[in-house]
Amino acid sequence: MILHPDDTIVALSSPPGPGARAIIRLTGPSIQAVLSPIFTPQSPSAHDTIPADWQRQARRRYLGEFHLRALPQPIPAILDLWPAPRTYTGQDLAEIHLLSSPPLVQAVIAECLSRGARAAGPGEFTLRAFLAGKKDLPQAEAILAVIEARDQADLQTALTQLAGGLSQPLSQLRNDLLNLLADVEAGLDFVEEDIQFISQNELLTRIAASIAHLINLRRQLQLRSLVDQSFRIVLVGQPNAGKSSLFNALLGQESALVSPIAGTTRDYLSAQLELNGGAVELIDTAGWQEAATSIDAQAQQLGEEQSRTADIVLWCVPATEPLPGSVPAWLQARPTNTVLMVRTKSDLIADAPATDDALASIRSCPATVLRPEGTARLREVLTTMVHLLARPALAPSLSRCHAHVEAALQALTTAHAQALHDDPAELLALSLRQALQQIGEMIGEVHTDDLLDRIFSRFCIGK
Repeated sequence: MILHPDDTIVALSSPPGPGARAIIRLTGPSIQAVLSPIFTPQSPSAHDTIPADWQRQARRRYLGEFHLRALPQPIPAILDLWPAPRTYTGQDLAEIHLLSSPPLVQAVIAECLSRGARAAGPGEFTLRAFLAGKKDLPQAEAILAVIEARDQADLQTALTQLAGGLSQPLSQLRNDLLNLLADVEAGLDFVEEDIQFISQNELLTRIAASIAHLINLRRQLQLRSLVDQSFRIVLVGQPNAGKSSLFNALLGQESALVSPIAGTTRDYLSAQLELNGGAVELIDTAGWQEAATSIDAQAQQLGEEQSRTADIVLWCVPATEPLPGSVPAWLQARPTNTVLMVRTKSDLIADAPATDDALASIRSCPATVLRPEGTARLREVLTTMVHLLARPALAPSLSRCHAHVEAALQALTTAHAQALHDDPAELLALSLRQALQQIGEMIGEVHTDDLLDRIFSRFCIGK
């Protein structure tokens, strides 16, 4: 994927389509040759053309016009220029701000391409930032996570990683291990001398500290990887509200026990549901009721736990019963776009009652399990909700780092055992190098073209 990093590349970096402003980004050594023939600054303080020594200046902003061969009239625009190396990519960088009209944007990009620029590939701007040492791999991956963040929690975690929340501790750990390896290998150089560069106790302490650091990192990754679990839809409601029947109807099989006797479901049931080709986890819970026994209390607790961690809550209310007077407090605390009231047993009445003011913020959908088409509308609504709410993987570094952390832990555990049993220093040094290799791959000190392709191909063009 490394497509000649010395080329000058161009791409639209703002969302496509009509709008108030579009941003076209260029980076590379030939920005002046591409832009000078077609851009005329118009601001009073600007020169007639882009100055030849602009690379030696600080950031410059020009108000002016683009003169394109494909258009009879000039295009008003703002041109920002940043000289290398203090730019995002480490190369000369330019941004063109103009009206977000797709024909105009395409005309400007086409003119840049005809004058020597190349169309940027997915993630190529951030790839250049990585190759220039401006970003390491976890930070580059965090940029994608910021773009894909669906809520404040996702955004905050991605911004923390972008600010070095993962890279800095790993870099410190790598430096500690490099210093430790240097002490071990120094002893190899003076094996014939009676010189001890590091005692066994200090060696064991420093290796144990590195192991503890990696164990803590593994725990953090495991917590963050909860984001990547299956999308979860939970059925809740009063006993005998039709939850289990709806559960079976959506799955197309008899998975839950159905009975007219209220309170049949005591534990929660989970199954995989396919919606428009995608798989989600559907969960049926016990009906809300006062716990008469310890088993009932456990059933209620399990249901509450499943509901709290659900991505979507289906609040089942029979159409044969009056609408509730209010929304349960814990449901009211959830974002309204994650709650759907399902009017079950809708086949038993002609028209479902209208939602009153107390429930106006809760979306409602009728459903019946007696006819195959009775849940079709519900499936459509759920498909739309899942599409809007589906949580992307927080950052590609999660799955990549898991394997490296485990391999580094294994290497350091071996090194600790070797130090404890006073094994030959050559074996200890080899284990430390193996751990360093894994940590280096995590932060990008060691990388391959295939790894970079897997990471940056997930970016959109212009980032």
